[in-house]
Amino acid sequence: MSTPSTAAAETAVRNPWLAVTAVGLATFSVVTTEMLPVGLLTPIADTLDTSTGTAGLMISLPALLAALFAPLVVIASGGMDRRRILCGLLGLLVIANIATALAPSMGWMLAARILVGFCMGGIWAIAGGLASRLVPGHAIGLATSIIFGGVAAASVLGVPLGALIGDFAGWRLAFGSMALLSGLVLAVHLAVIPSLPVASSATVRQFDEQLRNRKLQVGLILTLLLVAGHFMVFTFVRPLLLSVSGFDAQWIGALLFAYGIAGIAGNFLAGIGAARRTALNLTAIALGLLLTPVLFLTVGDSHIGGGVVLLAWGLAYGGVSVGLMTWMMKAAPGAVEIATALYVGVFNIGIALGSWAGGKVVDGLGLTANLWLAGGFAAVALLLTFGIGLAEHRTDATGRRAGSTTG
Repeated sequence: MSTPSTAAAETAVRNPWLAVTAVGLATFSVVTTEMLPVGLLTPIADTLDTSTGTAGLMISLPALLAALFAPLVVIASGGMDRRRILCGLLGLLVIANIATALAPSMGWMLAARILVGFCMGGIWAIAGGLASRLVPGHAIGLATSIIFGGVAAASVLGVPLGALIGDFAGWRLAFGSMALLSGLVLAVHLAVIPSLPVASSATVRQFDEQLRNRKLQVGLILTLLLVAGHFMVFTFVRPLLLSVSGFDAQWIGALLFAYGIAGIAGNFLAGIGAARRTALNLTAIALGLLLTPVLFLTVGDSHIGGGVVLLAWGLAYGGVSVGLMTWMMKAAPGAVEIATALYVGVFNIGIALGSWAGGKVVDGLGLTANLWLAGGFAAVALLLTFGIGLAEHRTDATGRRAGSTTG
Protein backbone atom coordinates (compact mmCIF):
# COMPACT_ATOMS: atom_id res chain seq x y z
CA MET A 1 0.00 0.00 0.00
CA SER A 2 1.20 3.51 -0.70
CA THR A 3 2.12 5.19 2.53
CA PRO A 4 4.06 8.38 3.24
CA SER A 5 7.45 8.19 4.80
CA THR A 6 8.27 10.06 8.00
CA ALA A 7 10.40 12.53 6.09
CA ALA A 8 7.54 13.30 3.75
CA ALA A 9 5.17 13.92 6.63
CA GLU A 10 7.64 16.25 8.32
CA THR A 11 8.15 18.21 5.09
CA ALA A 12 4.43 18.51 4.47
CA VAL A 13 3.80 20.21 7.83
CA ARG A 14 5.93 23.25 7.01
CA ASN A 15 3.47 25.01 4.68
CA PRO A 16 0.42 22.73 4.74
CA TRP A 17 -2.31 25.12 3.62
CA LEU A 18 -0.20 26.63 0.88
CA ALA A 19 0.42 23.12 -0.42
CA VAL A 20 -3.28 22.23 -0.13
CA THR A 21 -4.17 25.37 -2.11
CA ALA A 22 -1.66 24.41 -4.80
CA VAL A 23 -3.24 20.96 -5.12
CA GLY A 24 -6.65 22.66 -5.36
CA LEU A 25 -5.25 24.73 -8.24
CA ALA A 26 -4.17 21.51 -9.97
CA THR A 27 -7.69 20.06 -9.78
CA PHE A 28 -9.02 23.43 -10.93
CA SER A 29 -6.74 23.38 -13.98
CA VAL A 30 -7.46 19.84 -15.07
CA VAL A 31 -11.24 20.07 -14.51
CA THR A 32 -11.41 23.41 -16.33
CA THR A 33 -9.58 21.82 -19.25
CA GLU A 34 -11.91 18.84 -19.06
CA MET A 35 -15.10 20.91 -18.94
CA LEU A 36 -14.12 23.82 -21.20
CA PRO A 37 -15.87 22.34 -24.27
CA VAL A 38 -19.19 22.43 -22.37
CA GLY A 39 -19.41 26.21 -22.65
CA LEU A 40 -17.95 26.19 -26.18
CA LEU A 41 -19.68 23.14 -27.65
CA THR A 42 -21.69 24.91 -30.34
CA PRO A 43 -18.91 27.12 -31.78
CA ILE A 44 -16.42 24.22 -31.75
CA ALA A 45 -18.90 21.99 -33.56
CA ASP A 46 -19.51 24.73 -36.15
CA THR A 47 -15.80 25.38 -36.71
CA LEU A 48 -14.89 21.69 -37.03
CA ASP A 49 -18.00 20.93 -39.11
CA THR A 50 -19.51 18.26 -36.87
CA SER A 51 -22.81 17.65 -35.03
CA THR A 52 -23.51 18.71 -31.46
CA GLY A 53 -23.78 15.09 -30.36
CA THR A 54 -20.44 14.17 -31.96
CA ALA A 55 -18.81 17.22 -30.38
CA GLY A 56 -19.88 15.75 -27.03
CA LEU A 57 -17.07 13.21 -27.55
CA MET A 58 -14.71 15.97 -26.42
CA ILE A 59 -16.13 15.34 -22.94
CA SER A 60 -16.81 11.59 -23.03
CA LEU A 61 -13.55 10.39 -24.66
CA PRO A 62 -11.05 11.91 -22.19
CA ALA A 63 -13.32 10.98 -19.30
CA LEU A 64 -13.43 7.34 -20.40
CA LEU A 65 -9.65 7.22 -20.81
CA ALA A 66 -9.16 8.91 -17.42
CA ALA A 67 -11.08 6.00 -15.88
CA LEU A 68 -8.45 3.66 -17.31
CA PHE A 69 -5.45 5.86 -16.57
CA ALA A 70 -6.27 6.62 -12.91
CA PRO A 71 -5.47 3.13 -11.50
CA LEU A 72 -2.69 2.59 -14.04
CA VAL A 73 -0.89 5.77 -12.93
CA VAL A 74 -1.09 4.71 -9.26
CA ILE A 75 0.26 1.22 -10.05
CA ALA A 76 2.89 2.30 -12.60
CA SER A 77 4.21 5.18 -10.49
CA GLY A 78 5.51 2.71 -7.91
CA GLY A 79 7.56 4.49 -5.27
CA MET A 80 8.06 7.64 -7.32
CA ASP A 81 7.71 10.92 -5.44
CA ARG A 82 4.11 12.13 -5.88
CA ARG A 83 5.33 15.72 -6.29
CA ARG A 84 7.24 14.72 -9.44
CA ILE A 85 4.20 12.94 -10.85
CA LEU A 86 1.92 15.95 -10.30
CA CYS A 87 4.42 18.33 -11.89
CA GLY A 88 4.93 16.04 -14.88
CA LEU A 89 1.19 15.72 -15.44
CA LEU A 90 0.73 19.49 -15.24
CA GLY A 91 3.42 19.87 -17.92
CA LEU A 92 1.51 17.46 -20.16
CA LEU A 93 -1.66 19.45 -19.49
CA VAL A 94 0.01 22.55 -20.93
CA ILE A 95 0.86 20.61 -24.11
CA ALA A 96 -2.68 19.19 -24.35
CA ASN A 97 -4.25 22.65 -24.18
CA ILE A 98 -1.90 24.02 -26.85
CA ALA A 99 -2.73 21.07 -29.13
CA THR A 100 -6.45 21.63 -28.57
CA ALA A 101 -6.17 25.33 -29.40
CA LEU A 102 -4.44 24.48 -32.70
CA ALA A 103 -6.78 21.62 -33.70
CA PRO A 104 -7.62 21.87 -37.44
CA SER A 105 -10.08 18.96 -37.43
CA MET A 106 -12.21 16.81 -35.12
CA GLY A 107 -9.64 14.00 -35.35
CA TRP A 108 -6.87 16.31 -34.12
CA MET A 109 -9.14 17.63 -31.41
CA LEU A 110 -9.92 14.14 -30.10
CA ALA A 111 -6.22 13.21 -30.15
CA ALA A 112 -5.48 16.22 -27.95
CA ARG A 113 -8.34 15.26 -25.66
CA ILE A 114 -6.82 11.77 -25.23
CA LEU A 115 -3.81 13.47 -23.64
CA VAL A 116 -6.22 15.46 -21.46
CA GLY A 117 -7.70 12.15 -20.32
CA PHE A 118 -4.29 10.89 -19.22
CA CYS A 119 -3.69 14.08 -17.21
CA MET A 120 -7.16 13.91 -15.68
CA GLY A 121 -6.79 10.35 -14.48
CA GLY A 122 -3.34 10.91 -13.02
CA ILE A 123 -3.92 14.26 -11.34
CA TRP A 124 -7.25 13.24 -9.78
CA ALA A 125 -5.89 9.90 -8.56
CA ILE A 126 -2.86 11.46 -6.86
CA ALA A 127 -4.42 14.74 -5.66
CA GLY A 128 -7.65 13.28 -4.28
CA GLY A 129 -5.97 11.47 -1.39
CA LEU A 130 -3.31 14.05 -0.48
CA ALA A 131 -5.26 15.85 2.25
CA SER A 132 -4.25 13.29 4.88
CA ARG A 133 -0.58 13.76 3.93
CA LEU A 134 -0.56 17.55 4.02
CA VAL A 135 -2.56 18.53 7.13
CA PRO A 136 -3.24 17.18 10.66
CA GLY A 137 -6.06 14.68 11.11
CA HIS A 138 -8.59 17.17 12.48
CA ALA A 139 -8.23 19.36 9.35
CA ILE A 140 -8.57 16.64 6.69
CA GLY A 141 -12.24 17.47 6.00
CA LEU A 142 -11.50 21.13 5.26
CA ALA A 143 -8.40 20.26 3.22
CA THR A 144 -10.42 17.78 1.15
CA SER A 145 -13.04 20.48 0.54
CA ILE A 146 -10.32 22.86 -0.68
CA ILE A 147 -8.77 20.26 -2.98
CA PHE A 148 -12.14 19.37 -4.45
CA GLY A 149 -13.10 23.03 -4.30
CA GLY A 150 -10.93 23.24 -7.40
CA VAL A 151 -13.63 21.24 -9.15
CA ALA A 152 -16.36 23.67 -8.12
CA ALA A 153 -14.15 26.69 -8.81
CA ALA A 154 -13.61 25.36 -12.32
CA SER A 155 -17.34 25.77 -12.83
CA VAL A 156 -17.31 29.27 -11.33
CA LEU A 157 -14.25 30.74 -13.01
CA GLY A 158 -12.92 28.27 -15.55
CA VAL A 159 -15.87 27.20 -17.67
CA PRO A 160 -17.78 30.53 -17.64
CA LEU A 161 -14.66 32.61 -18.33
CA GLY A 162 -13.72 30.18 -21.07
CA ALA A 163 -17.18 30.64 -22.56
CA LEU A 164 -16.84 34.42 -22.32
CA ILE A 165 -13.40 34.38 -23.97
CA GLY A 166 -14.77 32.06 -26.63
CA ASP A 167 -17.73 34.35 -27.33
CA PHE A 168 -15.56 37.45 -27.68
CA ALA A 169 -12.26 36.14 -29.06
CA GLY A 170 -12.92 32.59 -30.25
CA TRP A 171 -12.68 29.17 -28.63
CA ARG A 172 -9.05 28.69 -29.70
CA LEU A 173 -7.93 31.59 -27.53
CA ALA A 174 -9.89 30.10 -24.62
CA PHE A 175 -7.78 26.92 -24.77
CA GLY A 176 -4.61 28.98 -25.30
CA SER A 177 -5.42 30.86 -22.10
CA MET A 178 -5.88 27.53 -20.32
CA ALA A 179 -2.41 26.45 -21.45
CA LEU A 180 -0.95 29.59 -19.89
CA LEU A 181 -2.83 29.04 -16.62
CA SER A 182 -1.71 25.41 -16.45
CA GLY A 183 1.89 26.58 -16.83
CA LEU A 184 1.48 29.01 -13.94
CA VAL A 185 0.00 26.27 -11.74
CA LEU A 186 3.00 24.08 -12.60
CA ALA A 187 5.31 26.86 -11.42
CA VAL A 188 3.37 27.14 -8.13
CA HIS A 189 3.71 23.39 -7.56
CA LEU A 190 7.44 23.49 -8.14
CA ALA A 191 7.66 26.28 -5.56
CA VAL A 192 5.43 25.08 -2.70
CA ILE A 193 4.62 21.36 -2.90
CA PRO A 194 6.89 19.35 -0.57
CA SER A 195 8.53 16.07 -1.46
CA LEU A 196 5.90 13.31 -1.24
CA PRO A 197 7.72 9.96 -1.38
CA VAL A 198 5.89 6.71 -0.66
CA ALA A 199 7.11 3.71 1.31
CA SER A 200 5.73 1.20 -1.23
CA SER A 201 3.57 1.10 -4.33
CA ALA A 202 0.01 -0.13 -4.80
CA THR A 203 -0.45 -3.53 -6.43
CA VAL A 204 -3.11 -5.14 -8.60
CA ARG A 205 -3.91 -7.49 -5.70
CA GLN A 206 -4.66 -4.54 -3.40
CA PHE A 207 -6.98 -3.05 -6.02
CA ASP A 208 -8.77 -6.41 -6.24
CA GLU A 209 -9.15 -6.50 -2.45
CA GLN A 210 -10.72 -3.06 -2.37
CA LEU A 211 -13.08 -3.91 -5.22
CA ARG A 212 -14.53 -6.54 -2.86
CA ASN A 213 -15.08 -3.96 -0.13
CA ARG A 214 -18.89 -3.75 0.10
CA LYS A 215 -19.00 -0.18 1.38
CA LEU A 216 -16.63 0.92 -1.35
CA GLN A 217 -18.78 -0.88 -3.93
CA VAL A 218 -21.81 1.13 -2.79
CA GLY A 219 -19.86 4.36 -3.14
CA LEU A 220 -18.76 3.46 -6.66
CA ILE A 221 -22.34 2.63 -7.72
CA LEU A 222 -23.55 5.96 -6.33
CA THR A 223 -20.73 7.73 -8.14
CA LEU A 224 -21.72 6.17 -11.46
CA LEU A 225 -25.41 7.00 -11.05
CA LEU A 226 -25.00 10.60 -9.86
CA VAL A 227 -22.24 11.59 -12.25
CA ALA A 228 -23.69 9.92 -15.35
CA GLY A 229 -27.12 11.42 -14.71
CA HIS A 230 -25.62 14.87 -14.25
CA PHE A 231 -23.48 14.83 -17.39
CA MET A 232 -26.30 13.55 -19.57
CA VAL A 233 -27.73 17.02 -19.18
CA PHE A 234 -24.79 19.25 -18.27
CA THR A 235 -22.80 18.39 -21.42
CA PHE A 236 -25.64 20.02 -23.35
CA VAL A 237 -26.41 22.83 -20.91
CA ARG A 238 -25.69 25.49 -23.55
CA PRO A 239 -28.27 24.22 -26.07
CA LEU A 240 -30.64 23.54 -23.15
CA LEU A 241 -30.49 27.15 -21.97
CA LEU A 242 -30.73 28.46 -25.52
CA SER A 243 -33.60 26.35 -26.81
CA VAL A 244 -35.61 25.47 -23.68
CA SER A 245 -35.17 28.53 -21.47
CA GLY A 246 -34.87 30.94 -24.40
CA PHE A 247 -31.67 32.75 -23.36
CA ASP A 248 -29.53 34.59 -25.89
CA ALA A 249 -25.99 33.28 -26.44
CA GLN A 250 -24.34 36.26 -24.71
CA TRP A 251 -25.94 35.25 -21.39
CA ILE A 252 -24.43 31.74 -21.28
CA GLY A 253 -21.13 32.79 -19.66
CA ALA A 254 -22.86 34.77 -16.92
CA LEU A 255 -25.34 31.95 -16.26
CA LEU A 256 -22.57 29.37 -15.95
CA PHE A 257 -20.72 31.73 -13.62
CA ALA A 258 -23.79 31.89 -11.35
CA TYR A 259 -24.09 28.09 -11.56
CA GLY A 260 -20.47 27.79 -10.44
CA ILE A 261 -20.93 30.11 -7.46
CA ALA A 262 -23.77 27.89 -6.31
CA GLY A 263 -21.48 24.91 -6.88
CA ILE A 264 -18.76 26.30 -4.60
CA ALA A 265 -21.36 26.87 -1.89
CA GLY A 266 -22.57 23.29 -2.33
CA ASN A 267 -19.00 21.98 -2.15
CA PHE A 268 -18.24 23.56 1.22
CA LEU A 269 -21.69 22.80 2.65
CA ALA A 270 -21.17 19.15 1.75
CA GLY A 271 -17.63 19.22 3.10
CA ILE A 272 -18.87 20.45 6.47
CA GLY A 273 -21.69 17.92 6.75
CA ALA A 274 -20.26 14.88 4.97
CA ALA A 275 -17.80 13.88 7.70
CA ARG A 276 -20.57 13.46 10.30
CA ARG A 277 -23.64 12.45 8.27
CA THR A 278 -22.27 11.07 5.02
CA ALA A 279 -25.32 9.06 3.94
CA LEU A 280 -27.76 11.89 4.73
CA ASN A 281 -25.52 14.29 2.84
CA LEU A 282 -25.56 12.10 -0.26
CA THR A 283 -29.34 11.65 0.02
CA ALA A 284 -29.81 15.43 -0.12
CA ILE A 285 -27.50 15.65 -3.14
CA ALA A 286 -29.36 12.87 -4.97
CA LEU A 287 -32.69 14.56 -4.26
CA GLY A 288 -31.37 17.83 -5.68
CA LEU A 289 -30.13 16.13 -8.84
CA LEU A 290 -33.52 14.45 -9.27
CA LEU A 291 -35.39 17.73 -8.89
CA THR A 292 -33.17 19.47 -11.47
CA PRO A 293 -34.49 17.71 -14.63
CA VAL A 294 -38.02 17.62 -13.20
CA LEU A 295 -37.99 21.40 -12.68
CA PHE A 296 -36.45 22.03 -16.11
CA LEU A 297 -39.33 20.04 -17.61
CA THR A 298 -41.97 21.95 -15.62
CA VAL A 299 -40.77 25.53 -15.07
CA GLY A 300 -37.54 25.75 -17.07
CA ASP A 301 -39.14 27.14 -20.22
CA SER A 302 -38.68 30.76 -19.11
CA HIS A 303 -35.74 32.99 -18.25
CA ILE A 304 -36.58 33.15 -14.55
CA GLY A 305 -37.46 29.47 -14.25
CA GLY A 306 -34.39 28.31 -16.16
CA GLY A 307 -32.08 30.59 -14.17
CA VAL A 308 -33.44 29.48 -10.77
CA VAL A 309 -33.23 25.80 -11.70
CA LEU A 310 -29.64 26.28 -12.89
CA LEU A 311 -28.68 27.76 -9.49
CA ALA A 312 -30.34 24.90 -7.61
CA TRP A 313 -28.56 22.47 -9.90
CA GLY A 314 -25.18 24.03 -9.10
CA LEU A 315 -25.86 23.87 -5.35
CA ALA A 316 -26.75 20.17 -5.56
CA TYR A 317 -23.96 19.03 -7.86
CA GLY A 318 -21.35 21.14 -6.06
CA GLY A 319 -21.39 18.68 -3.16
CA VAL A 320 -20.99 15.53 -5.26
CA SER A 321 -17.17 15.36 -5.42
CA VAL A 322 -16.41 16.00 -1.75
CA GLY A 323 -19.45 14.04 -0.53
CA LEU A 324 -18.52 10.91 -2.48
CA MET A 325 -14.80 11.27 -1.70
CA THR A 326 -15.63 11.41 2.02
CA TRP A 327 -17.57 8.17 1.61
CA MET A 328 -14.57 6.57 -0.13
CA MET A 329 -12.10 7.60 2.58
CA LYS A 330 -14.41 6.19 5.28
CA ALA A 331 -14.88 2.98 3.28
CA ALA A 332 -11.12 2.36 2.89
CA PRO A 333 -9.22 4.36 5.54
CA GLY A 334 -6.11 2.21 5.13
CA ALA A 335 -6.02 2.38 1.33
CA VAL A 336 -6.96 5.95 0.47
CA GLU A 337 -4.86 6.22 -2.70
CA ILE A 338 -6.34 3.00 -4.09
CA ALA A 339 -9.88 4.05 -3.16
CA THR A 340 -9.26 7.43 -4.77
CA ALA A 341 -8.02 5.84 -8.00
CA LEU A 342 -11.09 3.60 -8.18
CA TYR A 343 -13.35 6.56 -7.39
CA VAL A 344 -11.71 8.68 -10.08
CA GLY A 345 -12.02 5.83 -12.55
CA VAL A 346 -15.75 5.30 -11.95
CA PHE A 347 -16.35 9.08 -11.75
CA ASN A 348 -14.92 9.49 -15.23
CA ILE A 349 -16.76 6.47 -16.55
CA GLY A 350 -19.87 8.29 -15.32
CA ILE A 351 -18.82 11.42 -17.23
CA ALA A 352 -18.14 9.38 -20.37
CA LEU A 353 -21.36 7.37 -20.09
CA GLY A 354 -23.46 10.43 -19.38
CA SER A 355 -21.96 12.53 -22.18
CA TRP A 356 -22.14 9.67 -24.70
CA ALA A 357 -25.67 8.57 -23.79
CA GLY A 358 -26.82 12.19 -23.62
CA GLY A 359 -25.40 12.84 -27.09
CA LYS A 360 -27.21 9.84 -28.53
CA VAL A 361 -30.51 10.83 -26.89
CA VAL A 362 -30.18 14.51 -27.87
CA ASP A 363 -29.41 13.66 -31.51
CA GLY A 364 -32.15 11.01 -31.70
CA LEU A 365 -34.96 12.12 -29.37
CA GLY A 366 -34.17 15.68 -28.26
CA LEU A 367 -33.36 17.53 -25.07
CA THR A 368 -36.63 16.73 -23.27
CA ALA A 369 -36.10 12.96 -23.50
CA ASN A 370 -32.57 13.47 -22.20
CA LEU A 371 -33.92 15.24 -19.11
CA TRP A 372 -36.23 12.31 -18.36
CA LEU A 373 -33.36 9.82 -18.63
CA ALA A 374 -31.14 11.89 -16.31
CA GLY A 375 -33.97 12.06 -13.78
CA GLY A 376 -34.21 8.28 -13.82
CA PHE A 377 -30.54 7.88 -12.88
CA ALA A 378 -30.91 10.35 -10.02
CA ALA A 379 -34.05 8.57 -8.78
CA VAL A 380 -32.20 5.25 -8.49
CA ALA A 381 -29.36 6.99 -6.61
CA LEU A 382 -31.89 8.58 -4.24
CA LEU A 383 -33.46 5.20 -3.44
CA LEU A 384 -30.02 3.73 -2.76
CA THR A 385 -28.91 6.56 -0.46
CA PHE A 386 -32.24 6.48 1.36
CA GLY A 387 -31.81 2.74 1.94
CA ILE A 388 -28.25 3.25 3.23
CA GLY A 389 -29.37 6.00 5.59
CA LEU A 390 -32.23 3.86 6.92
CA ALA A 391 -29.88 0.92 7.52
CA GLU A 392 -27.41 3.16 9.35
CA HIS A 393 -30.22 4.60 11.49
CA ARG A 394 -31.35 1.10 12.47
CA THR A 395 -27.79 0.08 13.31
CA ASP A 396 -27.32 3.17 15.49
CA ALA A 397 -30.65 2.53 17.25
CA THR A 398 -29.70 -1.10 17.92
CA GLY A 399 -26.36 0.02 19.33
CA ARG A 400 -28.02 2.55 21.63
CA ARG A 401 -30.49 -0.05 22.91
CA ALA A 402 -27.68 -2.53 23.52
CA GLY A 403 -25.70 0.11 25.39
CA SER A 404 -28.74 1.03 27.50
CA THR A 405 -29.38 -2.62 28.37
CA THR A 406 -25.75 -3.14 29.32
CA GLY A 407 -25.79 -0.02 31.45
